[in-house]
Order: sequence, then structure tokens, then C-alpha cells
Amino acid sequence: MGRTNKYSNEFKVEIVEHYRSGRKTMVQLEHEYGICIRLIRTWNQKYEFYGAQGFNPRIRNASYTREFKEMVVRDYLSGADSTYGLSIKYGIPAHSTIYVWTKQYNGHEELKDYDPKGAIYMTPSRKTTFEERIEIVKYCLDHQRSYKLAAEHYDVAYAQVYQWVKKYEEAGEVGLVDRRGIHKTSEELSELELLKRENERLKQQLELKERETILLKKVKEFERRGYSPKSNKNQNI
Repeated sequence: MGRTNKYSNEFKVEIVEHYRSGRKTMVQLEHEYGICIRLIRTWNQKYEFYGAQGFNPRIRNASYTREFKEMVVRDYLSGADSTYGLSIKYGIPAHSTIYVWTKQYNGHEELKDYDPKGAIYMTPSRKTTFEERIEIVKYCLDHQRSYKLAAEHYDVAYAQVYQWVKKYEEAGEVGLVDRRGIHKTSEELSELELLKRENERLKQQLELKERETILLKKVKEFERRGYSPKSNKNQNI
């Protein structure tokens, strides 16, 4: 199930028309509606290129040829526009996609034609290591939760990425330990054991820190009262 859009298309058009008519500035709209200026600017750019219909959801995933990718990357490297502006200009849903293409281009990797036709969503699941799952989840979160982009980049199933992100948000890295089946492999058990040990180590460190803090407070309290073993001894003479 896809994510629910927080703002309706009608609302986006209304905000943009408020700004374009000159009735309100972006700062005023930000304070009145609680929308960040960057988002308003993005909506305005999309409206400039496509009008109100630019906010309608896409029916299918876009296809990108190698030549198209190279054109977009060259525009970005030449400073023609930001990734946000170029993603709107060329109809690319996630601006982070341009970062990926640029990284591949600068790394002398071949930019291949891309015609999904549902391929990402039909990709069979593959076995991954615990470290790979952490890397994939963080990549997805760093790229605006683009499950499709992460699935394509790491050659895994879309459903796998979605589930890993969900588990990570619910339980952290521990949630990414593979617990399928009755008999767990020694590799998975060692991962869980290492996480438990690390958790215990951090708890011990915290307890030690708390003890040190309490001891330091007692020393300061003695000093504040002017107490010392020598002065105490003199008082008893």
C-alpha cells in the first residue's frame, strides 16, 4: 500500500495560486499553513511547468533511456538547475534519482536504459546479510523513503525494502535480524547475540556514568559545607 499524500492536489493548487497572485508571500504561507518554504517552492515550480495537472498522480512508472539520463546529469553538472528543479522539469518523481545517476556517471558506470514495466515490483526476493539490510534501509531513508529507488539500486524486491524499513522503525537494527523459520542459522544467532552484548555494554556504561555523577555530587556537597577530614579532626581536640 502506498503512502497517503498529506496534502490534496486542490490544496497545493490553492497555496500556489495564493503565492502567484501576490496575495501572500512564501513566508506568510509558511506561518499560516505550517508548510516549509522549500515545499511551496517545489509546488510552484511544478505548477510553472505543468499547471494544475502537474499534481495529478502518475498512472505508471516512467521509462528513462540512457541518452535521457546523460542529458539530465549534464544539466545538473553544468549548474543549469538544482536536482529539485530538474526533477520537476523532466518529470522525475524523486529528485534523489538524479544524485544516483550523477554518481554513476562520475564513477564511469554505464547509464543503462530503464523501462520498469513493473519489474521492480515483481523482482523475486533474494537473501541478504544483516549488514546489507541496514545499508539498504539507511539508503532508502536518506533518499526520501523511495522504496523503488532502493530496490533498483541494490537489486532486491520492492516488498523487501518496504518490510525492512517498517521493522527498522519499529525495533531499530534488531528488527532487521532474520528470524524466519524455526531453526535459526548460527550466523543469525551470532548477530542477535552481538546486539544483546552491545546493549548490555551500553547499559553498564550508563550505570557507571550515573554512579560517577552521584559521587561527584556528594564531593561537591561536602566541599560546599566546608567539610574536610583535617578540619573535622581539629574540632574534636
